[in-house]
Amino acid sequence: MLYHLFEYIQKYYDVPGAGLFHYISFRSAMAIILSLIISMILGKFIVARLKKLQVGETIRDLGLSGQREKEGTPTMGGLIILGAILIPTILFARLDNIYILLMLLTTVWMGLIGFIDDYIKVFKKDKKGLAGKFKIIGQVSLGMIVGFTLYFSKDVVVSKKISDEIVLQANAFDQEQIRKVRDQFYVDTKEQLTTIPFLKDHEIDYSRILSVFGENAVRYGWLVFVPVVIFIVTAVSNGANLTDGIDGLATGTSAIIGSTLGVFAYVSGNIIFADYLNIMYIPNSGELVIYSAAFIGACVGFLWYNSYPAQVFMGDTGSLAIGGIIASLAIILRKELLIPILCGIFLIENLSVMLQVSYFRYTKKKYGEGRRLFKMAPLHHHYQKLGMHESKIATRFWIVGIMLAVLSVVTLKIR
Repeated sequence: MLYHLFEYIQKYYDVPGAGLFHYISFRSAMAIILSLIISMILGKFIVARLKKLQVGETIRDLGLSGQREKEGTPTMGGLIILGAILIPTILFARLDNIYILLMLLTTVWMGLIGFIDDYIKVFKKDKKGLAGKFKIIGQVSLGMIVGFTLYFSKDVVVSKKISDEIVLQANAFDQEQIRKVRDQFYVDTKEQLTTIPFLKDHEIDYSRILSVFGENAVRYGWLVFVPVVIFIVTAVSNGANLTDGIDGLATGTSAIIGSTLGVFAYVSGNIIFADYLNIMYIPNSGELVIYSAAFIGACVGFLWYNSYPAQVFMGDTGSLAIGGIIASLAIILRKELLIPILCGIFLIENLSVMLQVSYFRYTKKKYGEGRRLFKMAPLHHHYQKLGMHESKIATRFWIVGIMLAVLSVVTLKIR
Protein backbone atom coordinates (compact mmCIF):
# COMPACT_ATOMS: atom_id res chain seq x y z
CA MET A 1 0.00 0.00 0.00
CA LEU A 2 2.71 2.50 1.02
CA TYR A 3 4.80 1.43 -2.00
CA HIS A 4 2.08 2.57 -4.37
CA LEU A 5 1.49 5.76 -2.39
CA PHE A 6 5.16 6.80 -2.39
CA GLU A 7 5.53 5.78 -6.02
CA TYR A 8 2.77 8.27 -6.84
CA ILE A 9 4.33 10.93 -4.60
CA GLN A 10 7.74 10.51 -6.20
CA LYS A 11 6.31 10.59 -9.71
CA TYR A 12 4.29 13.78 -9.32
CA TYR A 13 5.86 15.66 -6.41
CA ASP A 14 9.49 14.44 -6.28
CA VAL A 15 9.58 14.37 -2.47
CA PRO A 16 13.07 13.50 -1.12
CA GLY A 17 13.21 10.00 0.37
CA ALA A 18 10.14 8.69 -1.44
CA GLY A 19 12.39 6.54 -3.63
CA LEU A 20 13.39 4.44 -0.62
CA PHE A 21 10.23 2.43 -1.08
CA HIS A 22 11.59 1.08 -4.36
CA TYR A 23 14.16 -0.91 -2.38
CA ILE A 24 13.10 -4.34 -1.17
CA SER A 25 15.77 -4.20 1.54
CA PHE A 26 14.29 -1.01 3.03
CA ARG A 27 10.71 -2.27 2.92
CA SER A 28 11.77 -5.62 4.41
CA ALA A 29 13.48 -3.84 7.30
CA MET A 30 10.35 -1.76 7.91
CA ALA A 31 8.20 -4.91 7.73
CA ILE A 32 10.20 -6.84 10.34
CA ILE A 33 10.37 -3.83 12.68
CA LEU A 34 6.62 -3.22 12.47
CA SER A 35 5.93 -6.93 12.82
CA LEU A 36 8.00 -7.06 16.02
CA ILE A 37 6.22 -3.99 17.39
CA ILE A 38 2.80 -5.46 16.67
CA SER A 39 3.58 -8.91 18.09
CA MET A 40 5.48 -7.71 21.17
CA ILE A 41 3.62 -4.54 22.16
CA LEU A 42 0.09 -5.11 20.91
CA GLY A 43 0.51 -8.78 21.76
CA LYS A 44 0.54 -7.81 25.44
CA PHE A 45 -2.96 -6.33 25.13
CA ILE A 46 -4.21 -9.29 23.12
CA VAL A 47 -2.95 -11.73 25.77
CA ALA A 48 -4.67 -9.66 28.46
CA ARG A 49 -7.87 -9.64 26.42
CA LEU A 50 -7.77 -13.39 25.93
CA LYS A 51 -7.36 -13.84 29.69
CA LYS A 52 -10.34 -11.59 30.33
CA LEU A 53 -12.44 -13.61 27.90
CA GLN A 54 -11.23 -16.76 29.69
CA VAL A 55 -9.96 -18.22 26.42
CA GLY A 56 -7.93 -20.82 28.31
CA GLU A 57 -6.32 -24.02 27.10
CA THR A 58 -7.93 -27.27 28.26
CA ILE A 59 -5.12 -29.71 29.03
CA ARG A 60 -5.45 -33.45 28.56
CA ASP A 61 -3.62 -35.31 31.32
CA LEU A 62 -0.82 -37.17 29.55
CA GLY A 63 1.28 -37.66 32.65
CA LEU A 64 3.89 -35.10 31.57
CA SER A 65 5.88 -33.02 34.03
CA GLY A 66 4.51 -29.49 34.49
CA GLN A 67 1.47 -30.22 32.37
CA ARG A 68 -1.20 -29.30 34.92
CA GLU A 69 0.35 -25.85 35.45
CA LYS A 70 -0.50 -24.97 31.86
CA GLU A 71 -4.24 -25.37 32.49
CA GLY A 72 -6.04 -22.11 31.71
CA THR A 73 -3.16 -20.49 29.79
CA PRO A 74 -4.74 -18.31 27.06
CA THR A 75 -4.86 -19.91 23.62
CA MET A 76 -5.76 -18.57 20.15
CA GLY A 77 -2.61 -16.43 20.39
CA GLY A 78 -2.11 -17.19 16.71
CA LEU A 79 -4.19 -14.06 16.16
CA ILE A 80 -1.08 -12.10 17.22
CA ILE A 81 0.98 -13.88 14.56
CA LEU A 82 -1.65 -13.33 11.87
CA GLY A 83 -1.93 -9.62 12.62
CA ALA A 84 1.84 -9.18 12.74
CA ILE A 85 2.14 -10.81 9.30
CA LEU A 86 -0.81 -9.24 7.51
CA ILE A 87 -0.47 -5.59 8.57
CA PRO A 88 3.22 -5.07 7.61
CA THR A 89 2.75 -7.02 4.38
CA ILE A 90 -0.25 -4.94 3.33
CA LEU A 91 1.60 -1.73 4.20
CA PHE A 92 5.01 -2.42 2.66
CA ALA A 93 4.60 -5.02 -0.10
CA ARG A 94 3.34 -4.43 -3.61
CA LEU A 95 -0.31 -5.44 -3.64
CA ASP A 96 -0.32 -5.95 -7.41
CA ASN A 97 2.13 -8.86 -7.02
CA ILE A 98 0.56 -12.29 -7.61
CA TYR A 99 2.82 -13.98 -5.06
CA ILE A 100 1.97 -11.49 -2.30
CA LEU A 101 -1.74 -11.88 -2.99
CA LEU A 102 -1.38 -15.66 -2.86
CA MET A 103 0.46 -15.51 0.48
CA LEU A 104 -2.11 -13.13 1.97
CA LEU A 105 -4.85 -15.55 0.92
CA THR A 106 -2.91 -18.48 2.41
CA THR A 107 -2.47 -16.64 5.72
CA VAL A 108 -6.14 -15.73 6.06
CA TRP A 109 -7.40 -19.10 4.78
CA MET A 110 -5.38 -21.32 7.11
CA GLY A 111 -5.75 -18.87 9.99
CA LEU A 112 -9.53 -19.04 9.61
CA ILE A 113 -9.55 -22.85 9.65
CA GLY A 114 -7.43 -22.84 12.80
CA PHE A 115 -9.57 -20.12 14.39
CA ILE A 116 -12.77 -22.14 13.83
CA ASP A 117 -11.08 -25.18 15.37
CA ASP A 118 -9.96 -23.20 18.44
CA TYR A 119 -13.33 -21.49 18.77
CA ILE A 120 -15.14 -24.84 18.90
CA LYS A 121 -12.68 -26.14 21.51
CA VAL A 122 -12.79 -23.07 23.74
CA PHE A 123 -16.29 -21.64 23.44
CA LYS A 124 -18.25 -24.75 22.52
CA LYS A 125 -16.30 -26.84 25.05
CA ASP A 126 -15.73 -29.57 22.48
CA LYS A 127 -12.18 -30.92 22.94
CA LYS A 128 -12.22 -32.49 19.48
CA GLY A 129 -12.60 -29.10 17.80
CA LEU A 130 -13.28 -28.91 14.09
CA ALA A 131 -13.83 -32.36 12.60
CA GLY A 132 -10.72 -33.71 10.90
CA LYS A 133 -12.46 -34.08 7.55
CA PHE A 134 -13.26 -30.36 7.46
CA LYS A 135 -9.64 -29.49 8.22
CA ILE A 136 -8.53 -31.72 5.37
CA ILE A 137 -11.12 -30.15 3.04
CA GLY A 138 -9.76 -26.71 3.94
CA GLN A 139 -6.15 -27.75 3.39
CA VAL A 140 -6.93 -29.50 0.10
CA SER A 141 -8.91 -26.48 -1.10
CA LEU A 142 -5.99 -24.18 -0.38
CA GLY A 143 -3.62 -26.58 -2.13
CA MET A 144 -5.87 -26.51 -5.19
CA ILE A 145 -6.00 -22.71 -5.22
CA VAL A 146 -2.21 -22.40 -4.89
CA GLY A 147 -1.56 -25.17 -7.43
CA PHE A 148 -3.96 -23.95 -10.13
CA THR A 149 -2.86 -20.32 -9.68
CA LEU A 150 0.84 -21.13 -10.05
CA TYR A 151 0.21 -23.45 -12.99
CA PHE A 152 -2.19 -21.36 -15.06
CA SER A 153 -1.65 -17.70 -14.09
CA LYS A 154 0.08 -15.64 -16.80
CA ASP A 155 1.81 -13.63 -14.07
CA VAL A 156 3.70 -16.69 -12.82
CA VAL A 157 6.79 -17.35 -14.93
CA VAL A 158 10.43 -18.30 -14.60
CA SER A 159 13.19 -16.73 -16.69
CA LYS A 160 15.63 -18.97 -18.52
CA LYS A 161 19.05 -17.72 -19.56
CA ILE A 162 19.59 -17.70 -23.33
CA SER A 163 23.21 -16.55 -23.31
CA ASP A 164 26.36 -17.84 -21.62
CA GLU A 165 27.65 -14.33 -21.01
CA ILE A 166 28.24 -13.27 -17.41
CA VAL A 167 25.97 -10.43 -16.27
CA LEU A 168 27.54 -9.72 -12.87
CA GLN A 169 28.85 -6.34 -13.97
CA ALA A 170 25.35 -4.90 -13.55
CA ASN A 171 24.35 -3.25 -10.26
CA ALA A 172 22.20 -5.72 -8.33
CA PHE A 173 20.17 -2.84 -6.82
CA ASP A 174 19.64 -0.76 -9.98
CA GLN A 175 16.21 -1.71 -11.32
CA GLU A 176 16.85 -0.15 -14.73
CA GLN A 177 20.04 -2.17 -15.22
CA ILE A 178 18.27 -5.32 -14.05
CA ARG A 179 15.51 -4.77 -16.63
CA LYS A 180 18.11 -4.37 -19.39
CA VAL A 181 19.92 -7.54 -18.29
CA ARG A 182 16.66 -9.47 -18.23
CA ASP A 183 15.69 -8.30 -21.74
CA GLN A 184 19.15 -9.10 -23.11
CA PHE A 185 20.02 -12.41 -21.47
CA TYR A 186 16.75 -14.02 -20.34
CA VAL A 187 13.42 -15.18 -21.75
CA ASP A 188 10.28 -15.87 -19.70
CA THR A 189 8.70 -19.31 -19.80
CA LYS A 190 5.54 -20.86 -18.33
CA GLU A 191 7.24 -24.22 -17.74
CA GLN A 192 6.37 -25.50 -14.27
CA LEU A 193 9.95 -26.05 -13.22
CA THR A 194 11.18 -26.92 -9.76
CA THR A 195 14.65 -27.24 -8.20
CA ILE A 196 16.19 -30.61 -7.43
CA PRO A 197 18.76 -30.24 -4.61
CA PHE A 198 22.27 -31.68 -4.87
CA LEU A 199 22.07 -32.46 -8.62
CA LYS A 200 24.04 -30.67 -11.35
CA ASP A 201 21.11 -30.69 -13.75
CA HIS A 202 18.99 -29.29 -10.96
CA GLU A 203 15.66 -28.49 -12.61
CA ILE A 204 12.70 -30.64 -13.56
CA ASP A 205 9.47 -29.79 -15.35
CA TYR A 206 6.35 -31.35 -13.81
CA SER A 207 4.68 -31.44 -17.21
CA ARG A 208 7.51 -33.51 -18.68
CA ILE A 209 6.76 -36.32 -16.24
CA LEU A 210 3.73 -37.13 -18.40
CA SER A 211 5.76 -37.14 -21.64
CA VAL A 212 6.05 -40.94 -21.32
CA PHE A 213 2.40 -41.01 -22.38
CA GLY A 214 3.11 -38.93 -25.49
CA GLU A 215 3.81 -35.28 -26.18
CA ASN A 216 0.11 -34.40 -26.07
CA ALA A 217 -0.04 -35.55 -22.45
CA VAL A 218 2.32 -32.72 -21.43
CA ARG A 219 -0.54 -30.23 -21.55
CA TYR A 220 -2.09 -32.05 -18.58
CA GLY A 221 0.91 -31.47 -16.34
CA TRP A 222 -1.38 -29.92 -13.74
CA LEU A 223 -2.59 -33.45 -12.96
CA VAL A 224 0.85 -34.04 -11.43
CA PHE A 225 1.61 -30.56 -10.07
CA VAL A 226 -1.65 -29.81 -8.23
CA PRO A 227 -1.76 -33.10 -6.24
CA VAL A 228 1.88 -32.51 -5.23
CA VAL A 229 0.98 -29.03 -3.97
CA ILE A 230 -2.05 -30.39 -2.08
CA PHE A 231 0.08 -33.07 -0.41
CA ILE A 232 2.78 -30.57 0.62
CA VAL A 233 0.33 -28.01 2.03
CA THR A 234 -1.50 -30.70 4.01
CA ALA A 235 1.64 -32.42 5.27
CA VAL A 236 3.52 -29.28 6.35
CA SER A 237 0.50 -27.65 8.04
CA ASN A 238 -0.18 -30.85 9.98
CA GLY A 239 3.53 -31.13 10.83
CA ALA A 240 3.56 -27.60 12.26
CA ASN A 241 0.40 -28.40 14.19
CA LEU A 242 1.99 -31.49 15.77
CA THR A 243 5.20 -29.61 16.57
CA ASP A 244 3.29 -27.04 18.61
CA GLY A 245 3.30 -29.21 21.71
CA ILE A 246 5.73 -27.49 24.07
CA ASP A 247 6.49 -23.84 24.80
CA GLY A 248 8.30 -22.05 21.98
CA LEU A 249 9.08 -25.11 19.86
CA ALA A 250 6.93 -24.44 16.78
CA THR A 251 7.44 -20.66 17.00
CA GLY A 252 11.25 -20.79 17.09
CA THR A 253 11.48 -23.51 14.46
CA SER A 254 9.19 -21.56 12.12
CA ALA A 255 11.28 -18.38 12.51
CA ILE A 256 14.37 -20.33 11.40
CA ILE A 257 12.55 -21.80 8.39
CA GLY A 258 11.09 -18.40 7.49
CA SER A 259 14.57 -16.83 7.55
CA THR A 260 15.86 -19.46 5.14
CA LEU A 261 12.93 -18.99 2.76
CA GLY A 262 13.59 -15.24 2.91
CA VAL A 263 17.14 -15.88 1.68
CA PHE A 264 15.79 -18.04 -1.14
CA ALA A 265 13.27 -15.36 -2.08
CA TYR A 266 15.98 -12.70 -2.20
CA VAL A 267 18.44 -14.60 -4.41
CA SER A 268 15.75 -16.13 -6.64
CA GLY A 269 14.11 -12.75 -7.20
CA ASN A 270 17.34 -10.90 -8.03
CA ILE A 271 18.69 -11.55 -11.51
CA ILE A 272 22.31 -10.78 -10.58
CA PHE A 273 22.48 -13.13 -7.60
CA ALA A 274 20.51 -15.81 -9.47
CA ASP A 275 23.05 -15.62 -12.31
CA TYR A 276 26.01 -15.79 -9.91
CA LEU A 277 24.59 -18.81 -8.05
CA ASN A 278 23.37 -20.41 -11.29
CA ILE A 279 19.88 -20.89 -9.86
CA MET A 280 16.42 -20.35 -11.25
CA TYR A 281 15.46 -16.68 -11.64
CA ILE A 282 11.82 -16.08 -10.68
CA PRO A 283 10.71 -12.58 -11.70
CA ASN A 284 8.81 -10.58 -9.05
CA SER A 285 9.44 -13.17 -6.33
CA GLY A 286 11.70 -10.69 -4.54
CA GLU A 287 8.58 -9.13 -2.98
CA LEU A 288 8.29 -12.29 -0.90
CA VAL A 289 11.32 -11.10 1.09
CA ILE A 290 8.99 -8.49 2.62
CA TYR A 291 6.42 -11.14 3.49
CA SER A 292 9.16 -13.39 4.93
CA ALA A 293 10.44 -10.49 7.03
CA ALA A 294 6.97 -9.93 8.48
CA PHE A 295 6.67 -13.67 9.14
CA ILE A 296 10.02 -13.78 10.96
CA GLY A 297 9.12 -10.73 13.05
CA ALA A 298 5.74 -12.24 13.93
CA CYS A 299 7.30 -15.52 15.09
CA VAL A 300 10.13 -13.91 17.06
CA GLY A 301 7.78 -11.37 18.65
CA PHE A 302 5.31 -14.08 19.59
CA LEU A 303 8.16 -16.10 21.10
CA TRP A 304 8.46 -13.30 23.69
CA TYR A 305 5.19 -14.57 25.20
CA ASN A 306 5.36 -18.19 24.07
CA SER A 307 8.80 -19.13 25.46
CA TYR A 308 8.85 -21.16 28.67
CA PRO A 309 6.82 -20.62 30.76
CA ALA A 310 4.33 -19.66 28.06
CA GLN A 311 1.95 -16.77 28.73
CA VAL A 312 -0.07 -17.68 25.65
CA PHE A 313 -0.39 -20.56 23.17
CA MET A 314 -0.82 -20.00 19.45
CA GLY A 315 -3.46 -22.71 19.13
CA ASP A 316 -4.45 -24.10 15.74
CA THR A 317 -5.07 -20.49 14.68
CA GLY A 318 -1.30 -20.06 14.55
CA SER A 319 0.09 -23.54 13.93
CA LEU A 320 -2.06 -24.41 10.90
CA ALA A 321 -1.42 -20.96 9.41
CA ILE A 322 2.35 -21.25 9.95
CA GLY A 323 2.46 -24.65 8.24
CA GLY A 324 0.38 -23.46 5.27
CA ILE A 325 2.55 -20.34 4.92
CA ILE A 326 5.83 -22.29 4.90
CA ALA A 327 4.48 -24.82 2.40
CA SER A 328 3.13 -22.16 0.02
CA LEU A 329 6.34 -20.09 0.20
CA ALA A 330 8.49 -23.12 -0.61
CA ILE A 331 6.27 -24.08 -3.56
CA ILE A 332 6.23 -20.53 -4.98
CA LEU A 333 10.04 -20.35 -4.75
CA ARG A 334 10.35 -23.75 -6.45
CA LYS A 335 12.05 -25.23 -3.37
CA GLU A 336 9.37 -27.74 -2.40
CA LEU A 337 11.77 -30.68 -2.82
CA LEU A 338 13.93 -29.12 -0.10
CA ILE A 339 11.09 -29.32 2.43
CA PRO A 340 12.21 -32.69 3.91
CA ILE A 341 15.50 -30.99 4.83
CA LEU A 342 14.36 -27.45 5.62
CA CYS A 343 11.29 -28.62 7.56
CA GLY A 344 13.05 -31.64 9.01
CA ILE A 345 11.71 -30.91 12.51
CA PHE A 346 8.13 -30.95 11.22
CA LEU A 347 8.88 -34.11 9.23
CA ILE A 348 10.32 -36.06 12.16
CA GLU A 349 7.42 -35.01 14.39
CA ASN A 350 4.98 -36.26 11.75
CA LEU A 351 6.90 -39.49 11.21
CA SER A 352 7.15 -40.21 14.93
CA VAL A 353 3.35 -40.20 15.20
CA MET A 354 2.91 -42.33 12.08
CA LEU A 355 5.53 -44.84 13.21
CA GLN A 356 4.11 -45.01 16.73
CA VAL A 357 0.57 -45.68 15.51
CA SER A 358 1.66 -48.18 12.83
CA TYR A 359 3.94 -50.13 15.17
CA PHE A 360 1.30 -50.20 17.90
CA ARG A 361 -1.30 -51.63 15.50
CA TYR A 362 1.16 -54.13 14.03
CA THR A 363 2.29 -55.48 17.41
CA LYS A 364 -1.27 -55.62 18.70
CA LYS A 365 -2.28 -57.72 15.73
CA LYS A 366 0.79 -59.96 15.98
CA TYR A 367 1.26 -60.30 19.74
CA GLY A 368 -2.18 -59.43 21.07
CA GLU A 369 -0.94 -56.29 22.77
CA GLY A 370 0.23 -53.01 21.37
CA ARG A 371 3.85 -51.95 21.83
CA ARG A 372 5.44 -48.54 21.38
CA LEU A 373 8.56 -47.35 19.61
CA PHE A 374 8.63 -44.14 21.64
CA LYS A 375 7.52 -43.46 25.17
CA MET A 376 5.09 -40.97 23.65
CA ALA A 377 4.53 -39.29 20.28
CA PRO A 378 5.12 -36.71 18.85
CA LEU A 379 8.85 -36.99 19.44
CA HIS A 380 9.19 -33.99 21.79
CA HIS A 381 6.91 -35.76 24.29
CA HIS A 382 9.23 -38.78 24.15
CA TYR A 383 12.05 -36.61 25.49
CA GLN A 384 9.74 -35.15 28.12
CA LYS A 385 8.99 -38.68 29.30
CA LEU A 386 12.74 -39.25 29.58
CA GLY A 387 12.84 -36.39 32.08
CA MET A 388 14.26 -33.65 29.86
CA HIS A 389 12.97 -30.13 30.57
CA GLU A 390 10.82 -28.73 27.79
CA SER A 391 12.91 -25.55 27.44
CA LYS A 392 15.98 -27.73 26.77
CA ILE A 393 14.03 -29.82 24.26
CA ALA A 394 12.88 -26.69 22.40
CA THR A 395 16.39 -25.20 22.36
CA ARG A 396 17.96 -28.39 21.04
CA PHE A 397 15.30 -28.71 18.36
CA TRP A 398 16.07 -25.10 17.34
CA ILE A 399 19.76 -26.00 17.05
CA VAL A 400 18.91 -28.92 14.78
CA GLY A 401 16.62 -26.59 12.82
CA ILE A 402 19.47 -24.12 12.31
CA MET A 403 21.75 -26.93 11.07
CA LEU A 404 19.07 -28.02 8.59
CA ALA A 405 18.55 -24.41 7.48
CA VAL A 406 22.28 -23.97 6.81
CA LEU A 407 22.33 -27.24 4.84
CA SER A 408 19.34 -26.00 2.81
CA VAL A 409 21.13 -22.75 1.93
CA VAL A 410 24.32 -24.65 1.07
CA THR A 411 22.39 -26.64 -1.56
CA LEU A 412 22.43 -23.46 -3.66
CA LYS A 413 26.06 -24.32 -4.49
CA ILE A 414 26.31 -28.09 -3.81
CA ARG A 415 25.40 -29.62 -7.14
